Amino acid sequence: MAQTEQKKIRVVVAGVSGWVGRELVQAIAASDDLVLTGAVARGVSGQDAGTLAGLPKPLGVPVHISAQEALAAGADVLVDYTKPQAVRAHVSAALDAGVAVVIGTSGLTAEDYFEIDSMARARSLGVAAAGNFSVTAMLLKRFSLMAAQYVGDIEIIDYAGPQKPDVPSGTARELAEALENAREHPPTAKPVADILGPKEARGAQIGTVPVHSVRLPSYTLSCEAQFGLPGERLTIRHDAGASAAPYVAGTLLAVRKVGKFIGLRRGLDGILDA
Repeated sequence: MAQTEQKKIRVVVAGVSGWVGRELVQAIAASDDLVLTGAVARGVSGQDAGTLAGLPKPLGVPVHISAQEALAAGADVLVDYTKPQAVRAHVSAALDAGVAVVIGTSGLTAEDYFEIDSMARARSLGVAAAGNFSVTAMLLKRFSLMAAQYVGDIEIIDYAGPQKPDVPSGTARELAEALENAREHPPTAKPVADILGPKEARGAQIGTVPVHSVRLPSYTLSCEAQFGLPGERLTIRHDAGASAAPYVAGTLLAVRKVGKFIGLRRGLDGILDA
């Protein structure tokens, strides 16, 4: 039996005018089990979300300024691809409305995620978050965690275009936090407090993992983890192309999974295990 409209997962997209947001609208409109019921983007409020995404016909879903307005039409999941300073308000609005959340926005800290997890558990709702929703980024993390069992000296290099505002990227931050907890041998590099010269040259410390952010034209999003032992070195790297398609596929997987657990799950691998 074909799914009825009532059985579809109702989705609100915040950041609908962005690079990923537009393609998300297209993918939701083309799916059999999802329906777009709301959209958020301050700069283009009042427009039709389908027209904004380049669909041949309007969806009859207006773009709103606030998440509260967009959620009023009814929703099961809010997807956020906005900015770090806007995410917390969107998450709060969704959870208060009894709506699960998928976070694709980068720039949140471990402390932010701790508070979001507490909010979600208090309301018996799920939140799925990933610094990068692509499958190959997930594999970067998984293989790096395997390597961290044997190698303690690890550094991360994060690449993006010159206008990306947050450093490090969500991919690099999430990876560094996971590696800090996973490695079984201490690093041998000289402590930053003992080095000569500008300490910033050793990168930002996420826990004790150095992370270096490169921001140059020609990069979209890339992240690599370097592991070193005496006489040998291993590099594991993820490179994103110009299309948002890899992030869209992973995000929609999270949308379909987030209603099946309570509290926060970070990383596409953890979300898929739900």
